[in-house]
Amino acid sequence: MANCSTTLAEPSETDAVQVYILAILPFYHIFGGIMILLFTFMKGTPVFIMPRFASAQFLSNIQKYKITFSATRSTDVDRYDLSSLEILFSGAAPLGATLAQDVKGLKSQNNQALNITQGYGLTETSSATHILPPVDSIRKVGSPSLLLPNLEARLVVDGDGDGNIDAEEGRPGELWIRGPSVMKGYHDNPAATKGSITHDGWFKTGYIAIRDPEGYYPIVDRRKELIKYKGFQVPPAELESVLLTHADITDAAVIGVDSVKEATVTELPRSYVVHARPGAAKSEAEKVAFGKSVQKWIQTKAANHKYLRGGAVLIDAVPKRCILRCLSLLQYELICRIIDLVHLGNS
Repeated sequence: MANCSTTLAEPSETDAVQVYILAILPFYHIFGGIMILLFTFMKGTPVFIMPRFASAQFLSNIQKYKITFSATRSTDVDRYDLSSLEILFSGAAPLGATLAQDVKGLKSQNNQALNITQGYGLTETSSATHILPPVDSIRKVGSPSLLLPNLEARLVVDGDGDGNIDAEEGRPGELWIRGPSVMKGYHDNPAATKGSITHDGWFKTGYIAIRDPEGYYPIVDRRKELIKYKGFQVPPAELESVLLTHADITDAAVIGVDSVKEATVTELPRSYVVHARPGAAKSEAEKVAFGKSVQKWIQTKAANHKYLRGGAVLIDAVPKRCILRCLSLLQYELICRIIDLVHLGNS
Protein backbone atom coordinates (compact mmCIF):
# COMPACT_ATOMS: atom_id res chain seq x y z
CA MET A 1 0.00 0.00 0.00
CA ALA A 2 2.94 2.31 0.68
CA ASN A 3 4.18 1.84 -2.88
CA CYS A 4 0.71 2.52 -4.31
CA SER A 5 0.48 5.75 -2.30
CA THR A 6 3.95 6.75 -3.48
CA THR A 7 3.02 6.15 -7.12
CA LEU A 8 -0.27 8.04 -6.74
CA ALA A 9 1.69 11.04 -5.49
CA GLU A 10 3.59 11.22 -8.78
CA PRO A 11 1.77 13.32 -11.44
CA SER A 12 0.67 11.23 -14.43
CA GLU A 13 0.07 12.04 -18.08
CA THR A 14 -3.26 10.18 -17.80
CA ASP A 15 -4.66 11.96 -14.73
CA ALA A 16 -7.07 13.98 -16.89
CA VAL A 17 -8.46 11.07 -18.93
CA GLN A 18 -10.46 7.91 -18.21
CA VAL A 19 -7.99 5.06 -18.01
CA TYR A 20 -8.69 1.45 -19.03
CA ILE A 21 -5.92 -1.04 -18.29
CA LEU A 22 -5.27 -4.34 -20.05
CA ALA A 23 -3.55 -6.74 -17.63
CA ILE A 24 -1.33 -9.47 -19.01
CA LEU A 25 1.18 -9.90 -16.18
CA PRO A 26 0.37 -12.54 -13.53
CA PHE A 27 -0.69 -11.11 -10.18
CA TYR A 28 2.01 -13.10 -8.40
CA HIS A 29 4.52 -10.91 -10.26
CA ILE A 30 5.36 -7.86 -8.14
CA PHE A 31 4.31 -5.40 -10.85
CA GLY A 32 1.11 -7.30 -11.58
CA GLY A 33 0.21 -7.64 -7.91
CA ILE A 34 1.02 -4.10 -6.80
CA MET A 35 0.57 -1.86 -9.84
CA ILE A 36 -2.16 -3.73 -11.72
CA LEU A 37 -4.19 -5.23 -8.86
CA LEU A 38 -3.84 -3.02 -5.76
CA PHE A 39 -3.05 0.30 -7.44
CA THR A 40 -6.09 0.13 -9.72
CA PHE A 41 -8.37 -0.56 -6.73
CA MET A 42 -7.05 2.55 -5.00
CA LYS A 43 -7.48 4.69 -8.11
CA GLY A 44 -10.79 3.17 -9.23
CA THR A 45 -9.46 2.13 -12.62
CA PRO A 46 -11.22 -0.54 -14.75
CA VAL A 47 -8.96 -3.51 -15.55
CA PHE A 48 -9.45 -6.07 -18.32
CA ILE A 49 -7.62 -9.30 -17.47
CA MET A 50 -6.19 -11.70 -20.04
CA PRO A 51 -5.74 -15.29 -18.75
CA ARG A 52 -2.55 -15.59 -20.78
CA PHE A 53 -0.65 -13.46 -23.26
CA ALA A 54 -1.17 -13.95 -26.99
CA SER A 55 -0.01 -11.18 -29.29
CA ALA A 56 -2.99 -11.14 -31.68
CA GLN A 57 -5.55 -11.39 -28.86
CA PHE A 58 -3.74 -8.68 -26.92
CA LEU A 59 -3.93 -6.24 -29.83
CA SER A 60 -7.52 -7.23 -30.57
CA ASN A 61 -8.48 -6.51 -26.95
CA ILE A 62 -6.95 -3.05 -27.11
CA GLN A 63 -9.11 -2.31 -30.14
CA LYS A 64 -12.26 -3.94 -28.69
CA TYR A 65 -12.18 -2.47 -25.17
CA LYS A 66 -10.57 0.88 -26.04
CA ILE A 67 -7.65 0.25 -23.70
CA THR A 68 -5.68 3.37 -22.76
CA PHE A 69 -2.80 1.83 -20.74
CA SER A 70 -0.84 -1.39 -20.94
CA ALA A 71 2.53 -2.88 -20.10
CA THR A 72 4.00 -5.12 -22.78
CA ARG A 73 5.82 -5.23 -26.08
CA SER A 74 4.37 -6.32 -29.40
CA THR A 75 5.40 -5.75 -32.99
CA ASP A 76 2.28 -6.73 -34.96
CA VAL A 77 0.56 -3.38 -34.51
CA ASP A 78 -0.37 -2.30 -38.03
CA ARG A 79 -3.41 -4.62 -38.35
CA TYR A 80 -5.33 -3.10 -35.43
CA ASP A 81 -6.84 0.22 -34.40
CA LEU A 82 -4.79 1.12 -31.33
CA SER A 83 -5.72 4.79 -31.25
CA SER A 84 -7.37 4.43 -27.82
CA LEU A 85 -3.94 3.87 -26.25
CA GLU A 86 -2.64 6.85 -24.33
CA ILE A 87 0.38 5.31 -22.61
CA LEU A 88 2.55 2.18 -22.64
CA PHE A 89 4.73 1.18 -19.71
CA SER A 90 8.09 -0.56 -20.09
CA GLY A 91 9.88 -2.34 -17.28
CA ALA A 92 11.90 -5.41 -16.21
CA ALA A 93 14.31 -5.04 -19.15
CA PRO A 94 16.10 -2.17 -20.91
CA LEU A 95 14.09 -0.24 -23.49
CA GLY A 96 15.96 0.29 -26.74
CA ALA A 97 16.01 3.65 -28.48
CA THR A 98 14.61 2.15 -31.71
CA LEU A 99 11.59 0.62 -29.96
CA ALA A 100 10.97 3.84 -28.03
CA GLN A 101 11.04 5.83 -31.28
CA ASP A 102 8.66 3.35 -32.95
CA VAL A 103 6.18 3.63 -30.08
CA LYS A 104 6.35 7.41 -30.11
CA GLY A 105 5.55 7.21 -33.82
CA LEU A 106 2.12 5.71 -33.09
CA LYS A 107 -0.79 8.11 -32.72
CA SER A 108 -3.44 8.19 -30.01
CA GLN A 109 -7.08 9.03 -30.68
CA ASN A 110 -6.41 12.77 -30.31
CA ASN A 111 -3.67 12.44 -32.95
CA GLN A 112 -0.96 13.01 -30.37
CA ALA A 113 2.18 10.89 -30.12
CA LEU A 114 1.66 7.84 -27.93
CA ASN A 115 3.27 8.24 -24.51
CA ILE A 116 5.71 5.66 -23.24
CA THR A 117 7.16 5.54 -19.77
CA GLN A 118 9.78 3.38 -18.11
CA GLY A 119 10.11 2.20 -14.54
CA TYR A 120 12.63 0.60 -12.25
CA GLY A 121 12.01 -1.38 -9.09
CA LEU A 122 12.42 -4.72 -7.37
CA THR A 123 10.30 -7.25 -5.55
CA GLU A 124 12.06 -6.19 -2.35
CA THR A 125 10.95 -2.57 -2.83
CA SER A 126 7.33 -3.52 -3.58
CA SER A 127 7.74 -2.68 -7.24
CA ALA A 128 8.62 0.76 -8.60
CA THR A 129 11.15 3.11 -7.02
CA HIS A 130 11.86 5.21 -10.12
CA ILE A 131 9.60 6.36 -12.96
CA LEU A 132 10.57 8.07 -16.22
CA PRO A 133 8.08 10.77 -17.25
CA PRO A 134 6.74 10.13 -20.78
CA VAL A 135 8.01 13.54 -21.90
CA ASP A 136 11.57 12.24 -21.38
CA SER A 137 11.06 8.77 -22.90
CA ILE A 138 13.31 9.55 -25.88
CA ARG A 139 15.72 12.06 -24.36
CA LYS A 140 16.44 9.79 -21.38
CA VAL A 141 15.88 6.39 -22.99
CA GLY A 142 17.33 3.61 -20.85
CA SER A 143 17.20 5.60 -17.61
CA PRO A 144 14.95 4.34 -14.81
CA SER A 145 14.53 8.00 -14.10
CA LEU A 146 13.43 10.03 -11.13
CA LEU A 147 13.11 8.73 -7.59
CA LEU A 148 9.48 8.46 -6.48
CA PRO A 149 8.21 10.57 -3.55
CA ASN A 150 8.72 9.34 0.03
CA LEU A 151 11.82 7.33 -0.90
CA GLU A 152 15.52 7.97 -0.31
CA ALA A 153 18.39 6.80 -2.49
CA ARG A 154 22.14 6.79 -2.22
CA LEU A 155 24.99 5.40 -4.32
CA VAL A 156 27.56 3.51 -2.26
CA VAL A 157 31.03 2.43 -3.36
CA ASP A 158 31.78 0.08 -0.46
CA GLY A 159 28.64 -2.05 -0.43
CA ASP A 160 30.38 -4.88 1.44
CA GLY A 161 31.43 -2.58 4.28
CA ASP A 162 29.62 -0.24 6.63
CA GLY A 163 28.26 1.92 3.84
CA ASN A 164 30.12 5.03 4.92
CA ILE A 165 31.46 5.95 1.49
CA ASP A 166 29.09 7.46 -1.07
CA ALA A 167 30.04 7.72 -4.73
CA GLU A 168 31.25 11.07 -5.97
CA GLU A 169 28.92 13.10 -8.18
CA GLY A 170 28.63 11.46 -11.59
CA ARG A 171 30.44 8.31 -10.48
CA PRO A 172 28.87 4.82 -10.28
CA GLY A 173 27.89 3.21 -7.00
CA GLU A 174 25.56 0.53 -5.70
CA LEU A 175 22.01 1.86 -5.48
CA TRP A 176 20.59 1.72 -1.95
CA ILE A 177 16.92 2.50 -1.28
CA ARG A 178 15.17 3.41 1.97
CA GLY A 179 11.47 4.03 2.52
CA PRO A 180 8.15 2.60 3.72
CA SER A 181 7.72 0.33 0.69
CA VAL A 182 10.99 -1.53 1.28
CA MET A 183 10.54 -5.06 2.61
CA LYS A 184 11.22 -5.99 6.25
CA GLY A 185 13.34 -8.95 5.20
CA TYR A 186 13.48 -12.35 3.51
CA HIS A 187 11.14 -14.98 4.95
CA ASP A 188 12.95 -17.41 7.26
CA ASN A 189 16.33 -16.24 5.96
CA PRO A 190 17.93 -13.91 8.53
CA ALA A 191 21.37 -14.24 6.93
CA ALA A 192 20.11 -12.95 3.57
CA THR A 193 18.20 -10.18 5.33
CA LYS A 194 21.27 -9.07 7.27
CA GLY A 195 23.33 -9.03 4.08
CA SER A 196 20.77 -6.93 2.19
CA ILE A 197 19.39 -4.43 4.73
CA THR A 198 21.58 -2.22 6.92
CA HIS A 199 20.88 -1.55 10.58
CA ASP A 200 19.43 1.86 9.65
CA GLY A 201 17.05 0.54 6.99
CA TRP A 202 18.93 0.90 3.69
CA PHE A 203 18.21 -1.88 1.19
CA LYS A 204 21.15 -2.82 -1.04
CA THR A 205 19.66 -3.37 -4.50
CA GLY A 206 22.76 -4.95 -6.04
CA TYR A 207 22.45 -2.61 -9.03
CA ILE A 208 25.15 -0.14 -10.03
CA ALA A 209 23.79 3.29 -10.98
CA ILE A 210 24.88 6.85 -11.67
CA ARG A 211 22.99 9.99 -10.67
CA ASP A 212 23.19 12.56 -13.45
CA PRO A 213 23.03 16.35 -12.90
CA GLU A 214 19.25 16.34 -13.52
CA GLY A 215 18.57 13.75 -10.83
CA TYR A 216 18.02 10.79 -13.17
CA TYR A 217 19.43 7.39 -12.23
CA PRO A 218 20.75 5.41 -15.22
CA ILE A 219 21.34 1.79 -14.20
CA VAL A 220 24.83 0.75 -15.24
CA ASP A 221 24.74 -2.92 -14.27
CA ARG A 222 24.27 -5.51 -11.56
CA ARG A 223 27.06 -5.45 -9.01
CA LYS A 224 27.82 -9.16 -9.26
CA GLU A 225 27.85 -9.23 -13.06
CA LEU A 226 30.55 -6.65 -13.79
CA ILE A 227 33.15 -7.87 -16.27
CA LYS A 228 36.77 -7.30 -15.23
CA TYR A 229 39.05 -6.61 -18.20
CA LYS A 230 42.66 -6.12 -17.07
CA GLY A 231 41.50 -4.41 -13.89
CA PHE A 232 38.91 -2.22 -15.63
CA GLN A 233 35.23 -2.67 -14.84
CA VAL A 234 32.97 -3.27 -17.84
CA PRO A 235 29.22 -3.08 -17.05
CA PRO A 236 27.34 -5.48 -19.40
CA ALA A 237 24.08 -3.49 -19.14
CA GLU A 238 25.85 -0.36 -20.37
CA LEU A 239 27.12 -2.14 -23.47
CA GLU A 240 23.71 -3.73 -24.00
CA SER A 241 22.11 -0.27 -23.96
CA VAL A 242 24.61 0.94 -26.55
CA LEU A 243 24.03 -2.12 -28.74
CA LEU A 244 20.27 -1.49 -28.68
CA THR A 245 20.88 1.82 -30.47
CA HIS A 246 22.35 -0.06 -33.47
CA ALA A 247 19.92 0.14 -36.38
CA ASP A 248 20.21 -3.60 -37.13
CA ILE A 249 19.95 -4.92 -33.55
CA THR A 250 16.71 -5.51 -31.66
CA ASP A 251 18.02 -7.35 -28.60
CA ALA A 252 21.39 -7.94 -26.98
CA ALA A 253 23.10 -9.63 -24.04
CA VAL A 254 26.70 -9.10 -22.95
CA ILE A 255 28.79 -11.44 -20.80
CA GLY A 256 32.41 -11.89 -19.81
CA VAL A 257 34.35 -14.87 -21.16
CA ASP A 258 37.77 -16.06 -20.04
CA SER A 259 40.58 -15.05 -22.34
CA VAL A 260 42.56 -17.85 -23.99
CA LYS A 261 44.95 -15.59 -25.90
CA GLU A 262 45.69 -12.62 -23.63
CA ALA A 263 49.06 -12.74 -21.86
CA THR A 264 47.38 -12.23 -18.49
CA VAL A 265 44.29 -13.98 -17.17
CA THR A 266 41.33 -11.69 -17.75
CA GLU A 267 37.73 -11.55 -18.96
CA LEU A 268 36.70 -10.35 -22.40
CA PRO A 269 33.32 -8.72 -23.16
CA ARG A 270 31.26 -10.78 -25.61
CA SER A 271 27.87 -9.84 -27.03
CA TYR A 272 24.98 -11.97 -28.28
CA VAL A 273 22.79 -9.94 -30.61
CA VAL A 274 19.52 -10.42 -32.49
CA HIS A 275 19.27 -9.01 -36.02
CA ALA A 276 16.44 -6.57 -36.66
CA ARG A 277 15.64 -8.38 -39.91
CA PRO A 278 15.32 -12.14 -39.28
CA GLY A 279 17.11 -14.12 -41.95
CA ALA A 280 19.20 -11.17 -43.12
CA ALA A 281 22.37 -13.12 -42.34
CA LYS A 282 21.76 -16.73 -43.40
CA SER A 283 25.14 -18.30 -44.04
CA GLU A 284 27.78 -18.77 -41.37
CA ALA A 285 30.05 -16.38 -43.24
CA GLU A 286 27.35 -13.68 -43.22
CA LYS A 287 26.78 -14.17 -39.49
CA VAL A 288 30.49 -13.88 -38.78
CA ALA A 289 30.73 -10.78 -40.96
CA PHE A 290 27.82 -9.16 -39.13
CA GLY A 291 29.43 -9.96 -35.79
CA LYS A 292 32.70 -8.38 -36.87
CA SER A 293 30.85 -5.28 -38.08
CA VAL A 294 29.23 -4.98 -34.65
CA GLN A 295 32.65 -5.27 -32.99
CA LYS A 296 33.97 -2.51 -35.23
CA TRP A 297 30.88 -0.34 -34.64
CA ILE A 298 31.14 -0.58 -30.84
CA GLN A 299 34.66 0.85 -31.06
CA THR A 300 33.11 4.14 -32.16
CA LYS A 301 30.72 4.14 -29.19
CA ALA A 302 32.66 2.84 -26.18
CA ALA A 303 35.95 3.19 -24.34
CA ASN A 304 38.87 0.94 -25.29
CA HIS A 305 38.46 -1.46 -22.36
CA LYS A 306 34.80 -1.97 -23.32
CA TYR A 307 35.49 -3.23 -26.84
CA LEU A 308 33.90 -6.59 -27.66
CA ARG A 309 37.19 -8.49 -27.62
CA GLY A 310 35.32 -11.69 -26.83
CA GLY A 311 33.37 -11.42 -30.07
CA ALA A 312 29.86 -10.56 -31.22
CA VAL A 313 27.64 -13.57 -31.90
CA LEU A 314 24.43 -13.41 -33.93
CA ILE A 315 21.59 -15.47 -32.42
CA ASP A 316 17.88 -15.85 -33.14
CA ALA A 317 16.66 -14.68 -29.73
CA VAL A 318 17.97 -13.75 -26.30
CA PRO A 319 16.40 -16.27 -23.90
CA LYS A 320 14.00 -14.69 -21.40
CA ARG A 321 12.26 -15.82 -18.28
CA CYS A 322 8.48 -15.36 -18.05
CA ILE A 323 9.04 -12.06 -16.22
CA LEU A 324 11.13 -10.77 -19.14
CA ARG A 325 14.51 -10.93 -17.41
CA CYS A 326 17.55 -12.31 -19.21
CA LEU A 327 18.77 -15.72 -18.17
CA SER A 328 21.55 -15.67 -15.63
CA LEU A 329 24.83 -14.53 -17.09
CA LEU A 330 26.39 -17.53 -15.38
CA GLN A 331 24.28 -19.73 -17.65
CA TYR A 332 25.49 -17.77 -20.67
CA GLU A 333 29.07 -18.10 -19.46
CA LEU A 334 28.61 -21.88 -19.12
CA ILE A 335 27.27 -22.02 -22.68
CA CYS A 336 30.26 -20.00 -23.89
CA ARG A 337 32.69 -22.30 -22.13
CA ILE A 338 31.07 -25.31 -23.82
CA ILE A 339 31.26 -23.59 -27.21
CA ASP A 340 34.92 -22.72 -26.63
CA LEU A 341 35.72 -26.32 -25.63
CA VAL A 342 34.02 -27.61 -28.78
CA HIS A 343 36.04 -25.20 -30.92
CA LEU A 344 39.27 -26.22 -29.17
CA GLY A 345 38.41 -29.89 -29.62
CA ASN A 346 37.84 -29.41 -33.34
CA SER A 347 40.95 -27.32 -33.90
